Amino acid sequence: MSVVPVTSADLDGAEVSWFAALCSDDYEFLGVPDGRLRSSWAHCSSLVQTAEANGFRNILCPSSYQVGQDTLSFVAGCAPITSKINFLAAIRCGEMQPVMLARTVATLDHMLEGRLTLNVISSDFPGEVAESAYRYKRSHEVVEILRRAWTRDDIEYDGEIYQIARLTADPARPYQQNGGPLLYFGGYSPDALELCGAQCDVYLMWPEPREVLAQRMRDVHARAAAHGRTLDYGLRVHMIVRDTEAEAREYAEHLVSKLDDEYGKLIRDRAHDSISLGVAHQARARELADRFGYVEPGLWTGIGRARSGCGAALVGSVDQVLSKLADYRSMGIRAFILSGYPHHAEAEIFGAKVMPELRTVSLPHAYGRVPAGTPATPLGNGPRH
Repeated sequence: MSVVPVTSADLDGAEVSWFAALCSDDYEFLGVPDGRLRSSWAHCSSLVQTAEANGFRNILCPSSYQVGQDTLSFVAGCAPITSKINFLAAIRCGEMQPVMLARTVATLDHMLEGRLTLNVISSDFPGEVAESAYRYKRSHEVVEILRRAWTRDDIEYDGEIYQIARLTADPARPYQQNGGPLLYFGGYSPDALELCGAQCDVYLMWPEPREVLAQRMRDVHARAAAHGRTLDYGLRVHMIVRDTEAEAREYAEHLVSKLDDEYGKLIRDRAHDSISLGVAHQARARELADRFGYVEPGLWTGIGRARSGCGAALVGSVDQVLSKLADYRSMGIRAFILSGYPHHAEAEIFGAKVMPELRTVSLPHAYGRVPAGTPATPLGNGPRH
């Protein structure tokens, strides 16, 4: 039984996605920089192509002010070198004037022929330290303006942060006509949950013990229900899957075998979200873990020793990982954004060992682009358009 009602509860499958390491987040040994894996157009675009070849439905393209590739430019460059995979592009609300952002996103959506989804981010800008309530209010207004630009002939907006005189919105119409790209969102504060419940389509979580995830889903569902809405739910998590549990656990230890914990802390602290509530929850999971780093069977928190943000991995045999994913699906989680170190090799391992056992879909849009109950398509078939 699902933990909460979800938009795609009757879909026979899940959205299985991979990760493009735009922010120099690729290692053979965690915490040991490797020039071969440094963020570059060549390296990251080949990651996208590897993910597409292995049947992943979507790929998260993150954003960072410190290192790496510009997200929207990168996604634009990938449009002509891909044909099936969707792109989950991170947008930082307030970074660009909202109407201009709407036009940029619409252009990308046309370039990708509807294979665009968006990850809404509300973090501070470089040198900015803003109150949480202000940042989420800004994001709330940005998303409202985007929706209007994508669905109306004219835009007029009078908010606390943005005031827009009447503008023609025609240049901002996206390829996806039923509301524009799907909006994914992750955040933990009350203001974050309110923004997601009111405006977004998919609530993304980082890995924590099962009962913690379940309660968070109930909390988000309550906020969405207050606005007469339902959401889909997603989990961003790393993967270490091998033929046997012993091999998987051995590889996990291999990943951190050269890690200096002081340097790992520097890596975590340099991230722009290092003081966020979500990061604090990941740190708490590490504190609760056993001496081998497992906070519950199969969920290893060692990744977070050298990474801000998502800091845990599913570790186990193919059957154990499939069972864990099935358990998450039974809770109502329908989107999985996966990654592994190094990203190329782990995408191919997961693609070969696990993807043939999964039935994948693209999530339906809250505005009804794909009606609930639409049959799942076979692995790797059918972009989001």
